Amino acid sequence: MISLSELKKQFSLWFFGGMSNIQQHLEHTTEQTSWWRVMCLTGVDYFSSLSYATGIAYLAAGLLSPLATIILVLLTLFGALPVYNKVAEHSPHGQGSISMLEHLLPGWQGKLLVLCLLGFAATDFIITITLSAADAATHLAANPWMPFWLQNKMGITLFMLFVLGAIFLKGFREAIGISVVLVFVYLVLNAIVISCSLGELVFHWPSVKEWVAALFVQHGSIWQMVAISCLLFPKLALGLSGFETGVTTMPLIRGDVEDDPEHPKVRIANTKRLLFTAAIIMSIGLIGSSFASTILIPAGDFQSGGQANGRALAYLAHKYLGHYFGTAYDFSAILILWFAGASAMTGLLNLVPRYLPRYGMAPDWARAQKPLVIFFTAVAFVVTYLFNADVDAQGSAYATGVLVLMTSAALASTLIAWKESVLQRLGFFAITLVFIYTTIANTIERPDGIKIASFFILVILAVSLISRIVRSTELRVQMVVLDEVAQTFISEACQADTGIRLVAHRPGSVDYARKALEACETHNIVEDEIIFLEVVVSDASDFGDDVLDVAGVRFGQYKILKCQCPAVPNALAALLLFIRDQTKQIPHLYLGWTEGNPVIYITRYLFLGEGETAPVTREILREAEPDPLLRPKVHVG
Repeated sequence: MISLSELKKQFSLWFFGGMSNIQQHLEHTTEQTSWWRVMCLTGVDYFSSLSYATGIAYLAAGLLSPLATIILVLLTLFGALPVYNKVAEHSPHGQGSISMLEHLLPGWQGKLLVLCLLGFAATDFIITITLSAADAATHLAANPWMPFWLQNKMGITLFMLFVLGAIFLKGFREAIGISVVLVFVYLVLNAIVISCSLGELVFHWPSVKEWVAALFVQHGSIWQMVAISCLLFPKLALGLSGFETGVTTMPLIRGDVEDDPEHPKVRIANTKRLLFTAAIIMSIGLIGSSFASTILIPAGDFQSGGQANGRALAYLAHKYLGHYFGTAYDFSAILILWFAGASAMTGLLNLVPRYLPRYGMAPDWARAQKPLVIFFTAVAFVVTYLFNADVDAQGSAYATGVLVLMTSAALASTLIAWKESVLQRLGFFAITLVFIYTTIANTIERPDGIKIASFFILVILAVSLISRIVRSTELRVQMVVLDEVAQTFISEACQADTGIRLVAHRPGSVDYARKALEACETHNIVEDEIIFLEVVVSDASDFGDDVLDVAGVRFGQYKILKCQCPAVPNALAALLLFIRDQTKQIPHLYLGWTEGNPVIYITRYLFLGEGETAPVTREILREAEPDPLLRPKVHVG
């Protein structure tokens, strides 16, 4: 019989094992495939928005919905598409626009920007999961053949979220093959519905004339309609989703065996084909569905509780092609909307382990997939409950997340294009201004989105700060490498009777004689025994480097070990433990006390990598080596 402790151990291995390595898998996988198949993987999110985008567009723009949709399509083809082509060129391994900004703005500025963008990305992906599930439930509940017990939208939505989380706990494979089938069937059914609906306009030509007449009565002239449509199109921003996912899946796209690994031109070209094809398909679908639904569906049916609310194309399918075809369309929409949640969950599992643990701003379990799946599923449950599983209510939060991410991509592209031709500089700058306007307009009109995103940002910042403090005494460094000179210094010290004695020295100063005299007088050691140790702080905003490279140099008669690390105490502790393990001797480290407010110095250590060096180094050693007899010695004077 298995003991309770053994069960706990097995559960811990299952629950916390299998660190989330989605991105590492993407970057190193050899199972690459055609660009159009990867387009289907991203398309379950992008194309599925056809199910609800038309209805939300009508609620936002009314009779002007088709014209506002055309403006949106123009922005897609001449704004978003060039931006993400640029992103593909500069992040061919799937890093995306967030990573581009991180590299363009190094240090804490870049980290804080990334944390804020992660808040908006979390808003985008979480709302994608909940909104898609809610719309899938709407299609199911509104089908005339469904029994009454399947018409509870809240219950159906929560059940779909539960199943999605359970699948990711089990493991999620063969995503591309499933997505190809779902997208193919869904697009064929949409093409049939939109074509037949546009064909119906021929038989309802008086309705078309009435729509045109109503437009002129309401707005006077075509120029006024265009102007108003330009102001209204930010409300239709749901149709812009999918580009970020398209570039993050780049490593799955087959390139050429002769591609340069650092800049795979063929893979980049295939990614651009993916983005262009997806944008064209979505543009045609949006324009066609917008014209057909605006003219053929009564305005009241778009409102909350109406038969076309959240399912305009399904409404047209049932009305003009019969309930058998309409039911087939419903199930196709339900499956692809549910799978869009899977795509968003994959995005979350890619983003969080990529950034937060590396910044020291997430607990260790944030690297494991299963705890993250449970956490994100729980958040999706709460969001669904707060929004009452309403598609329209979640549209503003979704649009905010999408627009901020696209604005960040446009900004990154502009910063890169600033070093290139004047034409590119002006073009990308203009696109960035348009996206900034769109984001601000959407935020003013629908502030719920920025409220939700702000909540995610505040939670991420709070958790990040707490995690940074809690993990401040981790060893961080996984490997220490000594060059030949450094190894010689350690070997010579091992042969001496006095042991290995390291004296910490601030980089930049060359007054080794004064420091040696001070150490000898304070700690009663001999000058010839001393090896100076200097640590240069690299990027303190990074949590740590896995490898610590140590170089040995001579300055006159003095021996000096030099290394670089984001935090001084962690480098000192890692080197001491390495020397102990390599030489089987207990090394001694000599430090000086810092003078001043300890709170200030602790804060400096957390954010600048240096401060209360002596006590922090000792605490790191204590946590790494619980046996005092085996622990390297730290002397302070």
